[in-house]
Amino acid sequence: MRGCGHPAAAGSHLLLGMPMATGSATVSQASSYASHVNPQWVALLNVLEINVSYERCFGTELFTTDGRRILDFLSGYCVHNIGHNHPYVIQKLKEELDHCGPAVLQSHVPELAGELARRLCDLAGGGLNKVFFGSSGSEGVEAAIKFARASTGRNGLLCASSGFHGLTAGALSLMTDSFWRSGFGPLLQDAVAIPFGDQATLEQHLRTKSFAAFIVEPIQSDAGIVLPPRDYLRAAEAVCRSTGTLFVLDEVQTGMFRTGSFLAGHHYGATPDMVVLAKALSGGLVPVSATLMTDAVYDRVYSSLRRAIVHTSTYSENSLSMRAGLACLDMLEEQSLGKRAERSGQILRERLRAELSDFEMVKEIRGLGLLSDIEFQAPSKLSLKVPFEAFMKIHPAMFGQILVMRLFRLGILTQICGNNFMVLKVAPPLVATPEQLEEFIVAVRDIIKLMHASPSFWMEALGLARRAINI
Repeated sequence: MRGCGHPAAAGSHLLLGMPMATGSATVSQASSYASHVNPQWVALLNVLEINVSYERCFGTELFTTDGRRILDFLSGYCVHNIGHNHPYVIQKLKEELDHCGPAVLQSHVPELAGELARRLCDLAGGGLNKVFFGSSGSEGVEAAIKFARASTGRNGLLCASSGFHGLTAGALSLMTDSFWRSGFGPLLQDAVAIPFGDQATLEQHLRTKSFAAFIVEPIQSDAGIVLPPRDYLRAAEAVCRSTGTLFVLDEVQTGMFRTGSFLAGHHYGATPDMVVLAKALSGGLVPVSATLMTDAVYDRVYSSLRRAIVHTSTYSENSLSMRAGLACLDMLEEQSLGKRAERSGQILRERLRAELSDFEMVKEIRGLGLLSDIEFQAPSKLSLKVPFEAFMKIHPAMFGQILVMRLFRLGILTQICGNNFMVLKVAPPLVATPEQLEEFIVAVRDIIKLMHASPSFWMEALGLARRAINI
């Protein structure tokens, strides 16, 4: 799963020992999932009191079986850019199913794939003219790794520390957090991580001319919505060009107008050799990813008739995912959701700064478009410092999870960043209304005020810690 917070170590016995949240999934449903899929996940949701059963999801709103309304300010980690269950996309998928055409035939020319590829390349620009379709962002990154090596004849892979690229073996090799890597044995041995935004270190490594690609997120999402220095991406592109290294942007979370422009790289004038898109590409309804590349990269990979299928995937270019991708692009463009995201995001951050600037534990509010964050810091006031440090010793994610739990009680779904537990991710669907943004702002303000003024916030943290320890 890309872009999730660290799951707590939990056991299946929690299912019977922990109370279920109001509107929770039935015991039989939870037991079946725990028995046959992931008991630790069920246990974690129970501990955080967010294990509820959803009856209907539409736009930015989630409705539980007991009648609660939850605002989604996580978007499935930037999946639901056009909102949940967009009726236009659903209708197009129904029409495609009723058509009964070749969904996965693999011995014909899928015309929908050609149409979607053309539109993606037109939007991305910069000489990106070919597309490989897959089913997930991780699969797209794997394709980028293979294509870069085939294109350059080099094995080395350069990435940025604290980035998130996926949990398959190759993608995981581009990640530095030991939590994700531990226990999975040797990964790609030629992957090297350097500090994000450090141009001098980047140049030092690339001058060795041993790297096939520099693979980087234009904005580090799970590291805490870390924006690059203004000229960093263009400088990185230039040194890649001069050293024969491919410049690859992982736009899985930042693409599809999430930051305002189609690609976050567009804000910085970057012209990559490859771009990886996924998540929001199908409106959250069908798994699909797209690895965009220049003709030069493509020609070195699919270099002859014999190599026409040298890299492929069973469900690549299937009709449902292609139709969903086309319908999603229709809505993103027709509703001008990029411009809306840019406008809404600016207002959201300005309002958050105005409401939260007086609280000492609020360090910074940053972002681009509707990919924003609230970063917290350790307090200096003794009455706050003592409980804060106590909970950090129990688990570094404890503080952030209290925020998540408290917000959920007020009808807001969000999460802390997977590689930075002091950052609350704020990423609603691009269709979020001004009223919904304000509802979030008020909820966050009230909880942070409670955090600074009342012992009850910290006492609840102690209760959460005890439940987690007893699992």
